[in-house]
Amino acid sequence: MSEENTNGAVAPAEAATGPAFTIEKIYVKDVSFESPNSPAVFNEAVQPELQLNLNQRVQRLAENAFEVVLAVTLTCKAGDKTAYVAEVQQAGVFGLVGLEPQAIDVLLGTQCPSILFPYVRSLVSDLIQAGGFPPFYLQPINFEGLYAETLRQRQEQAEAGTSLADSEPAGNA
Repeated sequence: MSEENTNGAVAPAEAATGPAFTIEKIYVKDVSFESPNSPAVFNEAVQPELQLNLNQRVQRLAENAFEVVLAVTLTCKAGDKTAYVAEVQQAGVFGLVGLEPQAIDVLLGTQCPSILFPYVRSLVSDLIQAGGFPPFYLQPINFEGLYAETLRQRQEQAEAGTSLADSEPAGNA
């Protein structure tokens, strides 16, 4: 038996020959919960107003490694008072090997946030409930739709930039 035999497993050098998408690490980057008007806000008899802010950041860590951060801020107001603010930044390090730049862009914009979202949903719900408020469940988010909208906006910006450059009179710098 050869020393290279790993009981049927592919040796690392051989595994790296094809395209690969891997989850290297998932972690909480930042978390915050504030209830500045407690306990008085628990007695408010008004319909709460919720405002959700969703944001995504991507940072290249190495040639084939990217950090994706999915940030959610949920603000609940009861009348003119802030009942609570929950902020979560859930992050992951993803390996993307042997893929075209367009495929990498799609994965970073759709699959990575989809993988992180259940962690964000759970953490936000737990924070709000631990703060003494009724549970709040983030509804599913269509990251493919958000990515398509981002592509549409990029295209519009590219066209606007081209048309502005084309319409400028020559010699007026």
